[in-house]
Amino acid sequence: MIEPEIAKDLFSNRTGLYVKQKIYGPFDHGLVRQGILLTEGSDWQRHRKVVSPAFNLDKLKVMAKRMGACTQSMVDGWKDQVVQANGQSKEIEMKREFQALAADIIASTAFSASSSVGKEIFEAQKELFQRTAMIDFVIPGGQYLPTRWNLDTWKLERKLRNRLKSIIEERLNSKDRNGSDSGYGEDLLGIMLGISESSKKQEDLKLSMDEIMDECKTFFFAGHETTANLLTWTMYLLSLYKEWQERLREAVMKECGMEIPVFFCLMNIEFDKGIACEVNMFLLEALRLYCPAIELYRTTTKDTKLGDLMIPKNTTVVIPMVMIHRNKKYWGKDADELNPLRLADGVSRAASHPNAFLAFSTGPRACIGQNFTMLEAKTVVAMILQRFSLSLSLSHEFKHAPMNELTLQPQFGLPILLSMAH
Repeated sequence: MIEPEIAKDLFSNRTGLYVKQKIYGPFDHGLVRQGILLTEGSDWQRHRKVVSPAFNLDKLKVMAKRMGACTQSMVDGWKDQVVQANGQSKEIEMKREFQALAADIIASTAFSASSSVGKEIFEAQKELFQRTAMIDFVIPGGQYLPTRWNLDTWKLERKLRNRLKSIIEERLNSKDRNGSDSGYGEDLLGIMLGISESSKKQEDLKLSMDEIMDECKTFFFAGHETTANLLTWTMYLLSLYKEWQERLREAVMKECGMEIPVFFCLMNIEFDKGIACEVNMFLLEALRLYCPAIELYRTTTKDTKLGDLMIPKNTTVVIPMVMIHRNKKYWGKDADELNPLRLADGVSRAASHPNAFLAFSTGPRACIGQNFTMLEAKTVVAMILQRFSLSLSLSHEFKHAPMNELTLQPQFGLPILLSMAH
């Protein structure tokens, strides 16, 4: 299925006809079990109502400051390494750096926690995913047997759960000490706790402790992977297309100078102005070429007609975003090439079909954190371009080998040479 119109029908489903595929492996082993990513029906609607306020403009303004502070720490470290190189370019492994940065930013914006806490949660989730991602088949009931594999997995689940539970309980206790009117904070955790407490009599706005923990895990896991990989592939493209690197740097310097980009600079409502346009176009084109999730799945709940095909009940339908994003029928003869200007008039007008861009999905279940992801990516890219020039390292270690490991990422990392921008 590679037609955008069919993908639109699948993603716009409001009747429960196409549901998310039952997933075994890492997600079924406690990563995001009851989070918004996998819930359906009324449960999904309830989670969406509670989580949505965390991503409104006022909350994003607060988050933008924290994103800038985390990024400042990273680029300061890079600057020290470049200076110590005595005028030579310094090779930096971008994939590893952006994984650490994304963990730091999410820990700060989701939990108001330190980078050490973010790293701890990230490492636990990473290990849990690596342990379970290799499962090729499932024996019914096998997940309940006390095998060595299951015992180790359960231990890791408990470690992750207990760390998140301690963060939540600390926040609850802190509010009790500060008084009942002080609120739980402006981060994702505080918003969920506040809404759940104030809506005790409204079942459609109430999350249990387990559900809150799963939303934290969902935000951490999904947000981390998406943004880290987007930034990695963006650095790859900027290092290849120097003319665009200079164009974006000029836009950033003209509007921000050497200051940390402010929220209104990054989220300019008028698409055709300033840095919000220049960097936005490039990031969206990077997402088109290197979409983090290369395909999505939906399962039919009854016999149905999809396009010209009759699809039986319980059939899994694959939506290959990577094929749609590079289909010359919709994107033109240069569909496999970088051309950010194709997005100058917005996503819906970039291709011959308004739904040919699916990086954040579409319809009612479109990615709830897409503004967060784009704000974070624009902050990081702008602050890097203010300070550094980027070149692709030609070391023997580098190979351009995109690999699908839940998300699309460079299999052998991404070594980039940094030098101070002039």
